[in-house]
Amino acid sequence: MNEKIYKTISGSGAASLVMGILVLAMGIAAGVVMIVHGAKLLSCRRNILL
Repeated sequence: MNEKIYKTISGSGAASLVMGILVLAMGIAAGVVMIVHGAKLLSCRRNILL
């Protein structure tokens, strides 16, 4: 019985760790994309105003 609980908790902990890493990586990637696109918009602003 205890071994089954141990395996269940181990699997759940590993899945949570993997999901945490994936969410962190996706958050960083989304932030970088937003910064790049924001910089492009600000650089194109000059063309509109002139």
